Amino acid sequence: MKNILFICSQNRLRSPTAEQVFAEHPGIQVSSAGTNQDAENPLTTELVAWADIIVVMERQHRTKLQKRFRNALRGQRVICLDIPDDYDFMDPELVRLLKSRMAQHLPVMGPPRS
Repeated sequence: MKNILFICSQNRLRSPTAEQVFAEHPGIQVSSAGTNQDAENPLTTELVAWADIIVVMERQHRTKLQKRFRNALRGQRVICLDIPDDYDFMDPELVRLLKSRMAQHLPVMGPPRS
């Protein structure tokens, strides 16, 4: 089981959408947080340590993550999806972008055994 943490600025639109979209994906557990102090769920050292893979929406989030949590990052993969803050929560285009850009990073599950 891989732990995937989705990060945006406020944790109100993009990262909570990603958390909801991938919540039922087999083989992973997901959470989300924001880099800003006033985020719905602010990013913490504990969340960074929990994550096996960290997914940021923009390069600025990666920069903030690396500056503020350098000591907590222990070789986790940090993936930048390059998704701008142009979407509402669960916007169909945002969901499509998330699924498309995350496809190569998610565990692939084989067909069910009979």
